Amino acid sequence: MSNTPNSRWIQIDTPDGSFDAYLSLPPAGKQAANPGIVLVQEIFGVNEHIRSVADQYASDGYVVMAPDVFWRSAPHVELGYSGKDWEQAMALRKAVNVEATLADIGATIEALRGEIGAGGKVAAVGYCFGGLMSYLAAARGMVDAAVPYYGGGIQNNLHEAAALNVPVQFHYGALDAHITPDDVEKVRQAVAGKRGTEVFVYEQADHGFNCWARESYHQRSAALAHGRALTFLANALS
Repeated sequence: MSNTPNSRWIQIDTPDGSFDAYLSLPPAGKQAANPGIVLVQEIFGVNEHIRSVADQYASDGYVVMAPDVFWRSAPHVELGYSGKDWEQAMALRKAVNVEATLADIGATIEALRGEIGAGGKVAAVGYCFGGLMSYLAAARGMVDAAVPYYGGGIQNNLHEAAALNVPVQFHYGALDAHITPDDVEKVRQAVAGKRGTEVFVYEQADHGFNCWARESYHQRSAALAHGRALTFLANALS
């Protein structure tokens, strides 16, 4: 729950109640030209790793908000990646309401635009469950771009892809047993021809390869993906 000198928890109000989001600002502080990122968690909450990723993107010059999307059932939950924590995370994922979560992301985007100014551009970046949410946010025109990492379930929501009208960059691990090569191919075909859309597959990477707190972390793939994401975001949000 600790903050950095440029980060803090803020409260976001919705018709359903209030939830918290982790806000991380660039090292030089907020500037008029800073674009925004809504960073959507995995099923493990806005834990230390997700906060570190928010700080990482903030150090790249983005104003970042990571909403606590499990607030209805387990506010401020922070879980690890094995044992009972894994079981609790899976239970939270099964119980979550996707449409309510998208509404929460919409409220976060509104709050983020308040931070950066009404004309500022916003991207959604998400991991696993958050990858699905970032894709859906893009498909529904809520953000200016999206970067889903190993988005679980995107392949089951490709009917939404027809409405995509903003750039999206997808990242997948070839060794991911949860998202098969056939699933990735379905995504690739569904978004083929969409403006600014890219699909990258990392041959040595498994599910969760970007998370340095997990056994599946793969440094080279994570570094490549982050570099590609930064280039993509710089172009998409300019």
